[in-house]
Amino acid sequence: MRILRQFDHYLAKFESWVLIFILFVMVFLSFGQVVLRNVFNFGLLWADTFLRQLVLWVGFLGASLAVREKRHIAIDFIPLFLPEGWLKPLRAIVDFATGIISIFLLIAAWNFLQFEKESGSILFLDLPVWIFQTILPFSLGVIAIRFLFRSLAGVRSIWKTEE
Repeated sequence: MRILRQFDHYLAKFESWVLIFILFVMVFLSFGQVVLRNVFNFGLLWADTFLRQLVLWVGFLGASLAVREKRHIAIDFIPLFLPEGWLKPLRAIVDFATGIISIFLLIAAWNFLQFEKESGSILFLDLPVWIFQTILPFSLGVIAIRFLFRSLAGVRSIWKTEE
């Protein structure tokens, strides 16, 4: 478990640095586009498309980090009606179910990525579309692992409390 936690810690640092870099590129490129269009009456044709792809990366990396920090979107009105003793088992079940659903989404994202790779679609500057969509299976895989890991930790905490 300790090795997994340490790996997750380093992965989160890597994700954070990539996210910071992407945000910097987005701000710089957006500002550059505004200056180029307003001052020089032209812009980079590929910049808007590239920025849209970077938004996809920011969203999925942000979602992965939100899961790690337990700051993701959650509908949690049911625990308000349940006894206190049911909260840990319910949380473990919900985390496990969410991890399984994330695995299904990972499979769908992987199939989508393979379809895009086979189609040979080009986004801009002769770069294939699928390169920019690698974030989909990566982040969904990390999200699935984090939810399943949290579920396992929840089950372990239930067993320790019962002993």
